[in-house]
Amino acid sequence: MESLFRSVTGANPNPSDYEEIEFWSNPERTGWLTKQGEYIKTWRRRWFILKQGKLLWFKDPASVTRAAVPRGVVSVAECLTVKGAEDVINKPFSFELSTNRDTMYFIADSEKEKEEWINSIGRSIVQHSRSVTDNEVVDYDSRP
Repeated sequence: MESLFRSVTGANPNPSDYEEIEFWSNPERTGWLTKQGEYIKTWRRRWFILKQGKLLWFKDPASVTRAAVPRGVVSVAECLTVKGAEDVINKPFSFELSTNRDTMYFIADSEKEKEEWINSIGRSIVQHSRSVTDNEVVDYDSRP
C-alpha cells in the first residue's frame, strides 16, 4: 500500500535529486533516526545518510546499494535552520529541519546523537548554502 501511496502523492524522490551522489560509499554521516511522515503523520525509523549536501533516507542499512532508490531526499542547500525541537513536539532527542516551505521532525536515539546530527547537518547547510553567490562576495583586500 505504501508504494501506491508514494506514487500517487509524488513522495518518490526525483532521480536528479540523488543520481550524482555515491551515497553508498564514504558518507559524511549515517545512522538511525525516527522521522515523521510528510502526509501521514506517523513516526517511522529510517536509515539516514548525509552526503554532498543531501540528506537521504532508506528503510534500513541493508537496502543501501548502488541500485537503491532513496525513500526521500532533502537538499540541505534549501534548508534554513536545524535545531532542537523537544519543546515543539514534546519528544526527547528531537530536532527539526526547516526550509522556507516545510519543517521536518526527527528523533535521534540519544542526546549525543541528536547534537551530532544537528552539527553535521548545520555544517552541510553552511557548505552548500546558496545564500551568498561568488559574485556577491566582496574582497575588501583587493579594493583600491
